[in-house]
Amino acid sequence: MAIIKRALISVSDKTGVIEFAQQLRALGVELLSTGGTAKLFRDHQIPVIEVSDYTGFPEMLDGRVKTLHPKVHGGILGRRDLPEHVSAMHAQGIPNIDMVVVNLYPFEATVAKADCTLEDAIENIDIGGPAMVRSAAKNWKDVAVLTDASQYAEVLIELSATGALSQKTTFALSVAAFNRISNYDGAISDYLSSFNEDGTRNVYPAQINSRFIKLQDLRYGENPHQSAAFYRDLHPAPGSLVSAQQLQGKELSYNNIADADAAWETVKAFSTTACVIVKHANPCGVALGGTSFEAYSKAFKTDPTSAFGGIIAFNTIVDKDTAEAVSKQFMEVLIAPDYSAEALTILSAKANVRVLKIALPQGGATPWAQGRNAQDIKRVGSGILVQTADNHDMQMADLKIVTHKQPTPAQMQ
Repeated sequence: MAIIKRALISVSDKTGVIEFAQQLRALGVELLSTGGTAKLFRDHQIPVIEVSDYTGFPEMLDGRVKTLHPKVHGGILGRRDLPEHVSAMHAQGIPNIDMVVVNLYPFEATVAKADCTLEDAIENIDIGGPAMVRSAAKNWKDVAVLTDASQYAEVLIELSATGALSQKTTFALSVAAFNRISNYDGAISDYLSSFNEDGTRNVYPAQINSRFIKLQDLRYGENPHQSAAFYRDLHPAPGSLVSAQQLQGKELSYNNIADADAAWETVKAFSTTACVIVKHANPCGVALGGTSFEAYSKAFKTDPTSAFGGIIAFNTIVDKDTAEAVSKQFMEVLIAPDYSAEALTILSAKANVRVLKIALPQGGATPWAQGRNAQDIKRVGSGILVQTADNHDMQMADLKIVTHKQPTPAQMQ
C-alpha cells in the first residue's frame, strides 16, 4: 500500500486540479507545486509549498530548471523498504514524496498548429515533467503517479475509503505514466524527424513511431490458427469504426471487424440514404433508396446468395420496417448511425447478431474530420509501405466513357 502524505503537483492542463488539491488537503496531504500551479492554489486559498522554497534552489533559465533537484528526485525514487535508502535520505534531509501529479507541456497541441515554428516546438518539450513521471512510475510500489485528470476521481475514492492506494492501483498508474511518456517522446521524434536539412518538412518523417491502444483481444485472427487483437489510434477520427458502440450480440471477430470497416466506409460515402452489404470484404449489394427499407431491399436483391451471413450497413436510422426485413436473413453484423426503439426490440430477438451504432462524421476539410484515415499502411517483409489514403470522392467529371453507346444522365447517376 502507498500511503500518501506529500504530493507534488505541477500541471499544464489544470482541468479539475483545484478540486483534486482541495480534497487531498482535506485528507491531510501536504502539497508541493511550481510556478503557475502554485499560484493557482494560492489564489484559491489552498496551502502549498513552492518547490523552490522546498529545495532552497530557485527556478532558473526561464523555468527550464524547476524540479531537477536531488530533494525532489530523491524523495520520489527512494525506496521505503531499503534501510540504506531511508538512511541516506535522512542524512541528506530528503523527505518522501508519495504522489506526483504531472501532465506535460502541450507539445502535440503546439505542433498541430499551422503556424507552429521549430522554436515554438522546442520550447514546448517538457524536461522536468517527464523526469518526475519516470521516477515516480519506476518507484510505483511507494509512489502514485497521475498523468491525466481522468485519474483524479478514482484515486480520491480509494484514498478516502482506505487511507492509501493499493499496489494494483499504483502499478496501473505507473503503466499509464510510461505509456504517456512513450507517446510524448514518440510525438517529439515524429516531429523533429520530419525536418529536412534545408529546414523544410517531409510528410514522411525519417522515423515513424506508431502508437495504438488495444480495444480487445480477439478469439483468433483471419484463420483459426492465428492469434489477433484490435487496436485504435490514440486519437480516433469521429465516425470511424473504432468509435462504434456495440448494442448487442456476440463478440466481434477479426473478419467481422474487417468486413464491418469495408461496409461502413462504403456506406458513409453516400450523401443520400444508402445500404451496403459486404461478404468476405467484397460489397455484394449497394443501393440507394428513399428510405432505409427501400435501400436495403434493392441492395439485397443484387445478390441474395452472397448476402447470406454478410455485414449490413446503413447511413441512416434503422426503423421498424427495416429491422423486420433484415431480421429475415442471416447476418453477422448490422451497422447504422441509430436505431428506433421498435427496431431494437425486433433485433433483440436475434441475440447473436452484432448491432453497432456509429455516429456519422460531421465532415470538414481534413480526412480526420471526415472520419477517414489520412494514410494507408501495408506490411511487407520487415517493413511497411506508407501512402496517403485514397480519399478521393468520385465526381461525374472523373468518368471517361469509352464505349460508342453513351449512358444517359440517369444511368450515370
